[in-house]
Amino acid sequence: MLVYVDDIILTGNNKQEIDNVKRLLQSEFKIKDLGLLKFFLGIEVIKTKEGICLSQRKYCMDLLNEFGMSGCKPASCPIEPNYVVTNLCKKEEANLVNVNEYQRLVGKLIYLSHTRPDIAYAVHFLSQYMHKPTSAHSQIAFKLLRYLKGAPGAGLMFKRGDGFELSAYADSDWAKCIDSRRSVTGFCIFLGKSLISWKSKKQSVVSRSSAEVEYKSMCAALCEEQIQSFMTKLNILKSTCFSFVKKSPLEWSKLLAFLL
Repeated sequence: MLVYVDDIILTGNNKQEIDNVKRLLQSEFKIKDLGLLKFFLGIEVIKTKEGICLSQRKYCMDLLNEFGMSGCKPASCPIEPNYVVTNLCKKEEANLVNVNEYQRLVGKLIYLSHTRPDIAYAVHFLSQYMHKPTSAHSQIAFKLLRYLKGAPGAGLMFKRGDGFELSAYADSDWAKCIDSRRSVTGFCIFLGKSLISWKSKKQSVVSRSSAEVEYKSMCAALCEEQIQSFMTKLNILKSTCFSFVKKSPLEWSKLLAFLL
């Protein structure tokens, strides 16, 4: 006996066309219509008067229980400052840990970061040592779990009436990685005042100046303009309105700080 299970979300601005797609799928496969979206692949969708909230609270709590951290003391930040992390890694570089357990933990953290931009940089750092982790990397990962314990239900909020203007905020450090001397790019993109895309990633080559680093960061953010093309096809955007903002407001500057 073969059993095929899959999940799908249908969205659009024409209810009749959505119903037609449902009938077509029903004619070919045995499906169950669950109605309005409430839970999808570990992501909770909560509708309020203000808008829609995406959260992975249950997924986060299950992660804490799996690694025995459900009763831990919460931490105030996801990762220690760079010099603290560097000293810790050098001190513990000879003490290797279970690779499979570390990879499973980081893999789950990567999926959790889909609704948690505040852990983007910490997860980016941990994922660089998937093949040879040390006890220092394990300590950093469990420190991140303690941070998640403080607010397991945090997520993304998409508010009504914020407008449809796309804005990008980008920043970078310069030669933050002690070993490779490569810089880290961080950017976040907003639709109105709602965060829809972000990234924290080490640049592929070494930059020779801080100006070069900033240009690369700006370029990475502008490459996300493909979001605009997708939204235009959905008739959400009628014309080009993607803008790059040089100086971000205080609250969004704090968000960028989590990406670097």
